[in-house]
Amino acid sequence: MASGAGTQSSNQILAGRYATALYDYAGEMGWLDRVIEEMDALGRLIDESADFRAFLSNPLIDIQEGTKAVRAVLLAQGFGSIVQDFVGVVSSNRRLFFLRSIVTAFAALVDKKRGLVRAEVVSAHPLTDLQSTQLRARLTELGYGRVNIEQTVDPSILGGLVVKLGARLYDTSLKSRLQRLQYAMKGAA
Repeated sequence: MASGAGTQSSNQILAGRYATALYDYAGEMGWLDRVIEEMDALGRLIDESADFRAFLSNPLIDIQEGTKAVRAVLLAQGFGSIVQDFVGVVSSNRRLFFLRSIVTAFAALVDKKRGLVRAEVVSAHPLTDLQSTQLRARLTELGYGRVNIEQTVDPSILGGLVVKLGARLYDTSLKSRLQRLQYAMKGAA
């Protein structure tokens, strides 16, 4: 790891390099908005297709055949030439297993360039519009600027919220509070 890398892993650095190269190239070509949409769609495709994930992570696939196959999938899904060519380069460099990390790094770069902060919010029940607005306002007060809330519902947390902003985690869930109480009671016994 490079001495200036701090806590970033070499994988994060490499994903960031690929993401930056794609962002810069798409911007130069005047296709940035389309590429942003397509990279989001590529992330969803990877997340939703177990077969595609298995293909990407298979080290036994011939590099040329793998590149042809992944390009065919992207063409069939309506991806443009920039994303197809980019994934082709990733494949040629034997990094298909790393594609999801690159997509994630690209999304983080886009957010950073646009001044957005992504908040992953887990709640026991779907947030109402009012609750989302109040949460966004509270996060702005804490200095997070423009916040994009991505909500997940998990009834097992019982109540409260779990909010993840980058490396920070705010856990006010009832489940965590009960667990802390249980540990405290065990320590007192």
